[in-house]
Amino acid sequence: MKQQYIIPSVLLLLTILLSLGYCQQQKHVRRILAENERLHNENRDLRKSLEQSGLIAQQISDRKDMQQRVNAQFVDRRAYFRKNWQQFITVSVNDYRTGLFGGIKNLNITVRNQTDYPLENVVVSLQYLKNNNEVFKTEQYTIKRIPAQGQQSLPASNSRKGSKAVVKLLSITSQAMNFCWSVDKAVAPGNPDPYACAPASSPAQNQ
Repeated sequence: MKQQYIIPSVLLLLTILLSLGYCQQQKHVRRILAENERLHNENRDLRKSLEQSGLIAQQISDRKDMQQRVNAQFVDRRAYFRKNWQQFITVSVNDYRTGLFGGIKNLNITVRNQTDYPLENVVVSLQYLKNNNEVFKTEQYTIKRIPAQGQQSLPASNSRKGSKAVVKLLSITSQAMNFCWSVDKAVAPGNPDPYACAPASSPAQNQ
C-alpha cells in the first residue's frame, strides 16, 4: 500500500516543481520582454530627439545664411556691385552691315546695366578695324542715363573703311551707386573699395 502512495506522491511533487519552474521562467521571460520594450521606446524617443535637434540646428543655420544674404543685399549691395561691376555692366555692338570692299554701316552701341542702380554716364571707345586688324580710326561716345536693370543704345557713325568694330569701356559714373570707374584710374594697393566716388562714412550709406 505504501508503494501505491509513494509513486503518485513523487509524481505530484515533480509536477508541482516543474510547474513552479515554468512559472518562474515565464516571469523571467516577461521581465526580459518588458525591459526590451522599455529600451526600444527609449531608443525611439532618443532618435526623435536627435532628429528634432538636427532639424532645429539646420533651421538656425538656414536663418543665419538667409540673414547674411539679406545683409549683403540691403546693407552692402552698392559695394558689392562696385567690386563686381564687370559682371553687371557690359557694352556691345549690334550686327552692323559691312560693304563688299569694306566700310561699316548701321552700327549701334548698347550698354547693359544689370545692377540695381542707374548709370549717369558711360564713355566708350569704338575702333574701326581693317581686314588685317589695323585700326582705321577710333571714336569716343558717351551713353547717358542707363536705367537700373536696363539698357541704352546709341547709333555710331558710318565708316567708309573697316570690316570690324571693337568697343571698349573707358569710364562709368553712377551717383546712386557711388561708383566712379575709369580705365586709367589709379588704384591704391590694399584699397578694398577702389571705385567708390567717395568713401562711405557709415554702413547706412550702403543701404
